[in-house]
Amino acid sequence: MISNLRKAVRLPQPRTRGVDLSHPARSPLGTAVVNCAVYVDGVRQDGDHPADVAIRRVRDSRKGFVWIGLHEPSEKEFAGIVELFGLHPLAVEDAVYAHQRPKLEHYDGSLFTVFKTVRYVEHDRLTDTSEVVETGEIMVFTGTDFVITVRHGGHGSLGPLREQLESVPEQLALGPSAVLHAVADLVVDDYLDVTADVQGDIDDVESEVFSVRGSGGAGRIYQLKRELLELRRAVAPLDGPMQELATRPMREVDSRITTYFRDVADHLDRVTEQITAFDELLNSILQAHLAQVTVAQNEDMRRISAWVAILAVPTMVCGVYGMNFDHMPEKHWTFGYPLVMVLIVATCWVIHRGFKRNGWL
Repeated sequence: MISNLRKAVRLPQPRTRGVDLSHPARSPLGTAVVNCAVYVDGVRQDGDHPADVAIRRVRDSRKGFVWIGLHEPSEKEFAGIVELFGLHPLAVEDAVYAHQRPKLEHYDGSLFTVFKTVRYVEHDRLTDTSEVVETGEIMVFTGTDFVITVRHGGHGSLGPLREQLESVPEQLALGPSAVLHAVADLVVDDYLDVTADVQGDIDDVESEVFSVRGSGGAGRIYQLKRELLELRRAVAPLDGPMQELATRPMREVDSRITTYFRDVADHLDRVTEQITAFDELLNSILQAHLAQVTVAQNEDMRRISAWVAILAVPTMVCGVYGMNFDHMPEKHWTFGYPLVMVLIVATCWVIHRGFKRNGWL
């Protein structure tokens, strides 16, 4: 069973976006309840039932569990489910209004887990205003006989994940905690995919900065750092909840699932390390870019200073001979003017040659 669970957990995740309506129990777009199903021994039971009928069926038979999926429910749409499952008001408020940090909270009879989902925003070329990372949220209420997933945002559909789990009854047979683990694994796998795509952007910026032209702008580097900060806010706070799920025994979590939460925690640590490395690399790239700008400015100043030094010679000579005194050397000499001009040109040529040899011009 465990080998089958491992196989199901590591299935590649499809990149389907939006609400998936391909399953027979999907609700029409615009309604909060995306799916409601009863699972017994890991097998989806026939029939489409509302939440109250589904949970009554499970509790009367004392077998299986109910999985309800919602997408951006309003307070009114969520009210019936809250009363039916006895969800805590604070957790319900977080689930309805979203914009929460990743966390794990314990309430009487249930766990409330918040995941930040991320998606890489495709773009032809990184600019100073390019959006690189788009975030959403998935909240999971986990009880002994129910699991409720609440999704916010235009990505991170759980329809494909549900269908994958339904194809491996051995995993779903472990109960609601198997769904919680599959959601966590999907979210963290998306983190790995996004960090791989972000690395491509960083490599592009690095190549431009160190190219011959050196055209990599600081604006694009700062934009990447801002998007990386958004990714860090989604990833870093999840470490605590994953460690708790991986190490702390909980009534709502099957002990056979705990080991696989450790695998998710390990992958999360890898993502965190990559983000830290990316941030340090961007700092180095930014410093290199600023150093290039400083060197270019110094070279410009050297060229300007060299030409000023060259032009100072004729300026000085002409300034001296521009004084209106009657008794000045060579002032009334026939070859005085040509001699001074030759002297100016020769001196300027010597100075120019010296600067050229030293790399100032």
